[in-house]
Amino acid sequence: MSETAVKVGDVAPDFTLPSQTGEPVRLGDVLGRKVVALYFYPKDATPGCTVEARAFRDHYERFTAAGAEVIGVSSDSVASHRRFAAAETLPFRLLSDRKGEVRKRYGVERTLGILPGRVTYVIDTTGVVRHIYASQFAPTRHVTEALRALRELGPPGASGADGAGGAGGAGGAPRDHPDSLSSRGAEGGD
Repeated sequence: MSETAVKVGDVAPDFTLPSQTGEPVRLGDVLGRKVVALYFYPKDATPGCTVEARAFRDHYERFTAAGAEVIGVSSDSVASHRRFAAAETLPFRLLSDRKGEVRKRYGVERTLGILPGRVTYVIDTTGVVRHIYASQFAPTRHVTEALRALRELGPPGASGADGAGGAGGAGGAPRDHPDSLSSRGAEGGD
């Protein structure tokens, strides 16, 4: 991750981007009501991104039961997101970051200098980042990691401004994880 990357404990940068329906979605409007699993992914309808989106779809009820909303972000167009969401019956919003400005504000780096990064942030209802998981080549693990972080945050409403609900333990640093972008090791292909 870059030196300017959002870290665990930081306030998540607010933004407004269009969803697959064209509706503008502001992160700050969701926070306060729900925890957010915000995941950045490279491109609609590619093998790794499709597997990742399906994993979030297949576990969506577990996210909603934990009081969380899943939001995906890539640089694809609104029309591409609409097709991808329809083809994969995705129950969550995909946001179009055409110029990569939000990706840059979060410090999501490219893999090998060419592929847009794949990073998931779990953001509590106060807007504080509680967990980050980064791995280009383990797309389904993003769901596992986000659900683990939600369990550590505790039941819906438990992650108040005082940090209650176990939020402190949910912040595994992505750099130290064997599947992180900074230590690719023996990861498989996308």
